[in-house]
Amino acid sequence: MGNFLAKEPPPPVVLVPPLFDFPPLSARNRMLESSYNLLFGKLALKCLFEDYIEEARHFSAKFLLKPIDDPHVDLVASVSGALDRKVEGDLVGNALFRWQSDVDDPHTFVDLSVSTSNPVLLMRSSAYYPKYGIGAFAVYPLLTKRTEKLSEEYGIMGLRYGSTNLSLGATVSPFNTDELPKSAWLVSKMGRLSVGVQYEPLYESKDMPKYGDLRNWSCAAGYGVGSRSPLSPSFNFGLELARSSQFIASFYQHVVVQRRVKNPFEENEVVGITNYIDLGFELQTRVDDSKTPDSSLQMAASWQANKNFLLKGKVGALSSTLTLAFKSWWKPSFAFNISATTNHSTGEVECGFGLRVDSLREASYQRADPNFVMLTPNKEHLAEGIVWKMGKRPMFQSDLDAENFTELPKELRPPQKIL
Repeated sequence: MGNFLAKEPPPPVVLVPPLFDFPPLSARNRMLESSYNLLFGKLALKCLFEDYIEEARHFSAKFLLKPIDDPHVDLVASVSGALDRKVEGDLVGNALFRWQSDVDDPHTFVDLSVSTSNPVLLMRSSAYYPKYGIGAFAVYPLLTKRTEKLSEEYGIMGLRYGSTNLSLGATVSPFNTDELPKSAWLVSKMGRLSVGVQYEPLYESKDMPKYGDLRNWSCAAGYGVGSRSPLSPSFNFGLELARSSQFIASFYQHVVVQRRVKNPFEENEVVGITNYIDLGFELQTRVDDSKTPDSSLQMAASWQANKNFLLKGKVGALSSTLTLAFKSWWKPSFAFNISATTNHSTGEVECGFGLRVDSLREASYQRADPNFVMLTPNKEHLAEGIVWKMGKRPMFQSDLDAENFTELPKELRPPQKIL
């Protein structure tokens, strides 16, 4: 007779869902934007205030498709409009065809956009060389409805430099010499503190050149903590003096929490789930003597309970909105969201609807608690033919604290270390 060792029970498991959209679609175009406009928590706040929140009595549908044979290209088509004739607004549709050099790097790409609004046909391109930190980009409308172009329809070209602590760049409109440059920015990060300045010639004075007019300059300072990975909490606070007349204060916080769960559809070792909670507010007010009431305050919060449900709420001076979103677990997935908006002046409650079909994201994944050990693929992965390559060792909490994300799936890693 032989001696048989008792089989040890499996370790407890905490489910780790991916974010509903990570990285968000707006992050794919970050190389076309000024770093000044993306830092100080602005991109995160934009996603918190706008994603899955529909306007009252409006609808939107978006399709994000990627062919099976070529992961370098994808197609994003969308349509939006009013639910009834009483609400002003035409039906707007557009389609975006995109080619991306590296599947995991969205900074080098070319895309073509076709829209029912103006411009009808738009081309955008970006090339970034991370070894040197240099990038170039261009946005050019190929076809417009108007015979006389507006200033923003002439197209722009830009050159930028970016590293972990510095970003600077400028854009010009080669076919409109009235604005040279069209914009310029300089942003620097020193530890947890970020400061930046931006020039946009929106105002013109007869007494001084545009660059001498303080109304064309903006400056900002921000304080941030966190690695920008979904698994790591983050905190951002920013102050901005925009064009010498508008003062903006913003705050954003991403919280990662674990709660106990007993799900009869999961294995017995599943004892909890990771939740993501996001909080943010933005205050805008004028500091000049203008009689225009241009002050506003909006606050928002979101709670992602699991990979399928998201609850968001936004409160403003004129209205408040509550959104519930559901996302399917198969691929391609679909997400349906309904928003209820309350008008503070009339007390009326109106709804908006949204639908997304998505084949760009990867499947869900799990980890074991308390050491963040990545597990083998679950039944969902095996059904889709997906196998995670975890490397030679599992992922531990100490690696996250040291910002070592090499063992994590790409959806859980923070963006590339460029400012």
